[in-house]
Amino acid sequence: MTRILIVDDHPIFQMGMKELLNQEEDLLVCAVAEDFASARQALREQHPDLAIIDISLAEENGLDLVKEITAEYHGMPILVLSLHDESVWAERAIRAGARGYVMKKEASESVVLAIRNIIEGKIHVSHAMMALLLDKFQINPHAQGAPTIEILTDRELEVFRLIGSGLSTREIAERMKLGIKTIGTYRDRIKQKLCIKTATELTRRAVLWNENEHFGKSE
Repeated sequence: MTRILIVDDHPIFQMGMKELLNQEEDLLVCAVAEDFASARQALREQHPDLAIIDISLAEENGLDLVKEITAEYHGMPILVLSLHDESVWAERAIRAGARGYVMKKEASESVVLAIRNIIEGKIHVSHAMMALLLDKFQINPHAQGAPTIEILTDRELEVFRLIGSGLSTREIAERMKLGIKTIGTYRDRIKQKLCIKTATELTRRAVLWNENEHFGKSE
């Protein structure tokens, strides 16, 4: 029996996922959590074999939890389940320590298969995402074009996303529990990496990217 922890801040999704997984004879949801604190408590008390984590957890970034679990519970398989576009977030999740990535719109069809693949030691992403990852092994010295958000770090991408959500520098600092000057530094780095000259252009790019990601697209 594989004991599973679900970390997601949407109660309805928690219930649906729990019901789906508990129908499998060899899977059991032993705990659900909605934030880092309750996830840490569940890990200590329930000792799950596998964790399913959403990226967006209220005011917290699920990738930070993935990194924390990977560091403290060596070898624990983690599946990231999220609304966010896999072309942007799947590789970041794998780098953070996850063994798989499934978009929520495909969850009911793919999550059980993903769990079984992960338990067997495999990496699970969609066929389209696997093709994108494999393409990165090919060197194309003639490739040209404007810089894309792929060159941003996880923290920079989170700041970029929150800018696109309409948050001010102070609100982003409060959300990420960082100083205002630190957020300002992140903004400057983002502008430099994406060749953006003004704050207005930064906001416009961030808003457009957020809208594209919401509809399952990416830059």
